[in-house]
Amino acid sequence: MAEQIITAIQDEYAEAFAWCYGCGRLNPDGHHFRTGWHGDETLTVYKPKQAHTAIPGFVYGGLIASLVDCHGTGSASLALHRKNGFEPGSGEEPPRFVTASLHVDYMKPTPQGVELKAVGKVEEIHPKKFKVAVEVYAEDTLCATGEVVAVVMPASFGK
Repeated sequence: MAEQIITAIQDEYAEAFAWCYGCGRLNPDGHHFRTGWHGDETLTVYKPKQAHTAIPGFVYGGLIASLVDCHGTGSASLALHRKNGFEPGSGEEPPRFVTASLHVDYMKPTPQGVELKAVGKVEEIHPKKFKVAVEVYAEDTLCATGEVVAVVMPASFGK
């Protein structure tokens, strides 16, 4: 049975900030990545569409980078939300993060037609800045690793 995220942090983002192409629930053309807790780690599960092909049989690397990016910012949001005493589904609006730095290493070609899992480990490096180490798996194969430095979204965004 496939792993699922029942309540994702992206489900809680304010409507004005829920339009990201990768993880925005309100973007009709987006990927709709959803990130939640899985023990002390974070998890996003996603099955690429056929259109996300690099060459026949393999996923386009830009999709993998997008998955790492949004998983990182969602993971940072989860961590700060928890630090503030809340969990997804609590009714409290979570903090929104943006990417300050994104690094991706492609370890093996990512096969098309299988579910991908992004697993994150979050490290706070400043009260408004988090570093997230991400591993992307296709079934049990590690296909990519990444690091996201995410910062709390500036108040000037969305104005």
